[in-house]
Amino acid sequence: MSNLNHYEQLGVDEDASFEAIQEAKARLMQEHEGDRRRVEEIEASYDAILMERLRMRQEGKIKVPERIRFPERLAESPPDFAPKPAQDSPAWLQRFIDTPSRSDVLLPGGLMLAASLLSFSSPPLALALGTGFCFYFLNRKENKFGRAFLITLAGLVVGISVGLGLAGVLAAQLLGLGVTPDTFAAIATMVLLWVITSFLR
Repeated sequence: MSNLNHYEQLGVDEDASFEAIQEAKARLMQEHEGDRRRVEEIEASYDAILMERLRMRQEGKIKVPERIRFPERLAESPPDFAPKPAQDSPAWLQRFIDTPSRSDVLLPGGLMLAASLLSFSSPPLALALGTGFCFYFLNRKENKFGRAFLITLAGLVVGISVGLGLAGVLAAQLLGLGVTPDTFAAIATMVLLWVITSFLR
C-alpha cells in the first residue's frame, strides 16, 4: 500500500497538518465504530503516516516549526510577583478576613489552650484570660482599639451562648466525662475566640 493510499484511507491530502490527520482519524473511527476491519485499516493508515512523517522529519524534509523546536524562546518570563487570586467573597467580607502566618495561629492557639485547661478549675478566670488574649491580638493586627473591643465582646457573648446551648444538649455525655456546663461553655468560647484571633482582622 503506497503512502498516497494511506492518506486516501483517512481522506486527507499529503500536505495535511498533523491536527487535520488526527481529526480525520477520530471522525472515521467514530463513523466505523462497529466495523473491526475498517477500524484496523484506519489505525494502520494513521500509524503509517506518522512513521513516514517522522522519517521525513529526521531526514530534514519537513521543517519543524520554531514554536516546537525551541518552545523556551516563546515561553513568557514569570512575573515578578504572584497575581492575587480572584476573590469570590464580597469586598466588605475581605476587610474582616485575615490570612495569618503560622505563628499568628500557633501562639494564640497555645494561649487559648492553656486558658481552656484552666477552665477545668476556674471557668470565669479562663474566660477573662481568653478574652484578654483575643483583644490583645486583634488590637495588635490593626491597632483599632474600638473595633478589637467590639469583635472580642461579640465573640465572648456568642461563645458563651453557643457553649451553654450545646452543654444543655450534651448534658448526659458531659456528665459522663465529668465536665460541667460552665467548663464546656468556657472551652467552646476559647475555640471561638481563637478562630476570631487568628482569622479576623
